[in-house]
Amino acid sequence: MSNPKAALIMGSDSDFDKVKGCISKLKEFNIEVEVNVISAHRTPEKAMEYAKNAEKNGIEVIICAAGMAAHLGGVVAANTTLPVIGIPIESTFDGMDALLATVQMPPGIPVATVGLNNGTNAAILAAEMLSLKYDYLRETLKKARTKMAEAVAEKDKMIKERAAAL
Repeated sequence: MSNPKAALIMGSDSDFDKVKGCISKLKEFNIEVEVNVISAHRTPEKAMEYAKNAEKNGIEVIICAAGMAAHLGGVVAANTTLPVIGIPIESTFDGMDALLATVQMPPGIPVATVGLNNGTNAAILAAEMLSLKYDYLRETLKKARTKMAEAVAEKDKMIKERAAAL
């Protein structure tokens, strides 16, 4: 079985710095990632065509990052039955416009949504979805959780030492 494949679509190249963590985390989990710039508003036909052909092209989950009106995730979700994860990108109104546009989908067309600019969580959520098919991801995710818990325990120890020294 080959490695899982995800797509990351950003509405603008200006979103790239905010989604680099998503790309890195997907690669860390050995998930192949296809990165695209496709606008729901400026290239709507391309967005719909990409979504309609994604499964045929080996994509198993689609992550959409967009700011402002943030309709990208919804347009993609309306044109595929693959899971779609939205990353609202903060650009105006403290990102609330992007957050609400991404999360407030009509019944029947869901877009799983992570926090503002949180590409890392989008990648982890994609890995969790893909772990239903790819067993190695379950173990990878468990190890990542253990590593996080160990890091918190170490920070707790250091803070206790600093507090005791006051």
